[in-house]
Amino acid sequence: MLRSLKTLHACFALFTSLTLLGIICLTWSVFALLLYFILPRKLGAGVGRRGIMAMFRLYAWSLSAMGAYRLDMTAVDSLRGGPPVILAPNHPCLIDALLILARHPNVVCVMKAELMNNVFLGPGARLARYVRNESPRQMVKESVRHLHEGAVLLLFPEGTRTTRTPINPLAGSVALIARLADVPVQTLVIETDSPYLSKGWPLFKRPCLPIIYRVRLGKRFAPPQDAAAFTAELDAYYRRELIGALQSRWLQSQTHV
Repeated sequence: MLRSLKTLHACFALFTSLTLLGIICLTWSVFALLLYFILPRKLGAGVGRRGIMAMFRLYAWSLSAMGAYRLDMTAVDSLRGGPPVILAPNHPCLIDALLILARHPNVVCVMKAELMNNVFLGPGARLARYVRNESPRQMVKESVRHLHEGAVLLLFPEGTRTTRTPINPLAGSVALIARLADVPVQTLVIETDSPYLSKGWPLFKRPCLPIIYRVRLGKRFAPPQDAAAFTAELDAYYRRELIGALQSRWLQSQTHV
């Protein structure tokens, strides 16, 4: 009986949260599409980023309220009002960007180009002036400009969700942008005990609940002079920090499947 109730709760929490996220995103998309054409670029970007923070924070609150997640995201709050930095988290799950964006009002996210055309995410992302990852040269140029304008840049060094333990090989884009913009790199260490929404996880596959998910501030690196050397240093740092992380067990299991 108890097991049946837990399964029922997990199904309810999963489908309710996904439905709520869809409604929130679609509602904001309608307003964002209008505001994109009405507001000047700078004002529109500020409104767009705060709007995204508000809607994702509502979603994160619902996950906690339904008992689906046990979230610890408070470390990200300490970055508010600080100088421009590149946020460089590890990337175990699809929900990572969403939860980070829910904690800071002035984050520019580097995102997949196809998501800019997504009806749920595209209008809001364009209003917030998020950066497409379509053209590497253009991505670097726009990212540097946003940092010079005082924004915080969210860029996952792995480039995609983690598929091996402790972390995928890192791309050099974080180091290159940090060097050109002359800004520090703030690492974020994400841990989660569930493979829910990891690479290859079907959207509607039910996970075991509650999911433990926490983020802590890692080391802040000074602006690099040598992009290749810095990328190697960042890779080594994450490999040390993620030894024994919550996701180690399920990542290791997936690797051996």
